[in-house]
Amino acid sequence: MKNLEERMAKKNELLESYAVPHEGTLGRVYEEDPDETRTPFRQDANRVQYSDEYLRLKGKTQVFVGGRSDHYRTRLTHTGEVASVSRNIAATLGLNEDLAECIALAHDLGHPPFGHSGEEALNDWMKTHSLSFEHNQQSLRIVEFLSSQSPLFKGLNLNREVLHGLMKHRTPHDHPEDTTLELPSMEALAVNLADEIAYTSHDIDDGLREGLFTISQLMDIPLIQKCHTPGKKLGSSITNTLVMDLYAETENQIGKQNIVTLDDVYANSDQPVRFSPDIKEKLGVLRSFLYKNMYFHPSVVEQVEAGKTTVLKLCEYLKNNPSEEILKLQKESDCTLVEAVKDYVSGMTDHYATEMAERLGLLS
Repeated sequence: MKNLEERMAKKNELLESYAVPHEGTLGRVYEEDPDETRTPFRQDANRVQYSDEYLRLKGKTQVFVGGRSDHYRTRLTHTGEVASVSRNIAATLGLNEDLAECIALAHDLGHPPFGHSGEEALNDWMKTHSLSFEHNQQSLRIVEFLSSQSPLFKGLNLNREVLHGLMKHRTPHDHPEDTTLELPSMEALAVNLADEIAYTSHDIDDGLREGLFTISQLMDIPLIQKCHTPGKKLGSSITNTLVMDLYAETENQIGKQNIVTLDDVYANSDQPVRFSPDIKEKLGVLRSFLYKNMYFHPSVVEQVEAGKTTVLKLCEYLKNNPSEEILKLQKESDCTLVEAVKDYVSGMTDHYATEMAERLGLLS
């Protein structure tokens, strides 16, 4: 058996100087003995994959509510695609593939049932209590506090590089008043765009399968005109076009911003992993088309509005009639009852939420 340190040293030789090394640099919140055979980020990825929260993603909506077809994406299949794209991007750019994959696997753990309508419902309900809900922050809460890895500490005790990667909506650009925030790693930035690449590509495939629009309609969109290849699946063509543009523009930004070390990334970079201005503009046009013809299509809205109602009614009922599970969650998490209800409901699958609401007579 090859020594892990020797293996990591060889793997590090393949990394660019601004990548996160395989042993990491920031460590874990709670110190642990290193694993004998797995790199720290490979170990973290396994912890995410074996968590209950990850397994429940198979029963959570991406766009189309489950049960309509076996071939529409779920939150779990989406996560798998993001992880795959993330690894490919990281490998091509000389970044840490294990770290990128781990961030990708964990990035949607906090998504509630019924897709973005479920998130909107939870946020609306939380606002009535002067709080808010955002799935990225919930993902971070899960790996830091709610999920279970060991009785010795809360959460999964992932490396801090992974935790920082889940803070993608809390960058200094978004919160200039917060001077304590670090810029994300190149790997975290890669996952952020891999997420966009994956959902754009697979939403096109799912929308075509559902018959919400046609290839002819899509051919009026500049990005589709640029990447459409007869005889090749459109989603794959879109993915290829976006990642190739990302590679070229990222290399351009690395040189332009004079990024040489990891410290340069953390301290001085301006999101060097990015699309070119031309592709970013074309992608915006495509996203506008999808919002109009897919996400807000009457048949889709009808499904998600039913889910939104389910989430709102469950939250209100469980706040007024907390179960033993919720009271236990509140005690273990040392949080308010409202936060415990949010944690409980956001962890539900579509089916479990619907079944509970029907059993309680909330949907009649």
